[in-house]
Amino acid sequence: MPVSPSPRLHADPTALAPVTLDRRDGPFGEVVLRERGEHFEIIANGCFLMDTSDGRSERLLIDAALAALPPARPAPSVLIGGLGVGFSLVRAATRERWGRIIVVEREPAIVEWHLRGPLDRISGGALADPRTSILRTDLVEHLRTTTERYDALCLDIDNGPEWTVTDDNGSLYSPSGLALCRERLTPGGVLAIWSAQPSESFEQALQSAGFEGVRTEEVSVARGVPDVVHLALRNS
Repeated sequence: MPVSPSPRLHADPTALAPVTLDRRDGPFGEVVLRERGEHFEIIANGCFLMDTSDGRSERLLIDAALAALPPARPAPSVLIGGLGVGFSLVRAATRERWGRIIVVEREPAIVEWHLRGPLDRISGGALADPRTSILRTDLVEHLRTTTERYDALCLDIDNGPEWTVTDDNGSLYSPSGLALCRERLTPGGVLAIWSAQPSESFEQALQSAGFEGVRTEEVSVARGVPDVVHLALRNS
């Protein structure tokens, strides 16, 4: 299966030939773990998701959400949508202020690569943190079925609202999906969504869904437009 170009590929793809470490047919299609030099890459259905060469924007996803929460809120909970290469989880585990850290990941292979595979060297300490738990389910399905509310939703399951990994992910960024995200937040909670490019139309969609304080933080990259984190608050 050919690999689609991706805005999240920060390393020079011509530097070294990749080595496939594992390839599996999962419930949502094919997932592949590759190693290129000292870095790992995850590909889903031929779409390059991410590599480990530059995790600044994935860390910003966590830091910006935490900074947006009321400072007096004790031990806030965070739901991280998408385990990926583990950068967001690891960042959350380094912040003592977080209470519970819940990761939702629907691909069994990705979870296994972290628990018993090569990605353990990145996330092993964070997964051992007593605050951390993993829910092996689809993010949208979890948001639809749970009654729990979180202080922060940090979502990174696609290359952005306009570049989804699977067609069914698109519902998350629809008016009904954003309303669902808002419902799953506590009053004063924050929604943070990773994207490979800025989107004024998505900012407008967040405002139309009843979020306040909508803004975008950027991280410059070596090639192309900056990675961004869309931020929005539920104030009531």
